[in-house]
Amino acid sequence: MLTAIIDYESGNLHSAHKAFERMANEVGAGEVIVTADADVVARADRIVLPGDGAFPACMAALKGAGGRFDAMVEAVEVKARPFLGICVGMQLMASIGREHSDTPGLDWISGEVTRITPADATLKVPHMGWNDLVIDHPHHVFDGVSTGDHAYFVHSYHMVVRDPVQRLAHVDYAGDVTAIIGRDTMLGMQFHPEKSQATGLRLISNFLQWRP
Repeated sequence: MLTAIIDYESGNLHSAHKAFERMANEVGAGEVIVTADADVVARADRIVLPGDGAFPACMAALKGAGGRFDAMVEAVEVKARPFLGICVGMQLMASIGREHSDTPGLDWISGEVTRITPADATLKVPHMGWNDLVIDHPHHVFDGVSTGDHAYFVHSYHMVVRDPVQRLAHVDYAGDVTAIIGRDTMLGMQFHPEKSQATGLRLISNFLQWRP
């Protein structure tokens, strides 16, 4: 069993690798590799796409040289390999991102990425720090996780999902902010599970054991 964390020079790869490696060892989920190699992505049993930065820059980097973008798309769309997007990696799953300029996304989850606009003007953007998850729909990834458990967020944009069924969890930041999305073999987390202590590690463990 191989989990590939895609390296496209966007994301906190060290901490993500350590967290996924730790949980893979605990549950016997095999090897975890950080890679930019399209061949490794193509043969991986699970794929993780992290991401930090602006939507257009991250999409351009992901589509850069080396074929990793095409390998990832084929693995997820054709081979139905379990996929997890983290932070901007989740946002890239949307139909379109509206950060700086309108940029097409992967269109795996129908929706758009827009700037957070809290109803309370005293709340700062970016939305940064701990917030309580509110689970909207049951999913294997929530095994051992409950509404009220904390996750760590750092972001100014979030995904507005068109189909409510595909928004699995949200948080309240003077208005709903999408926290977890999913359909079929695809999951996305707006927060950083690798920085979310026990809750994040449990979510990672559940993803590594998930068999859609």
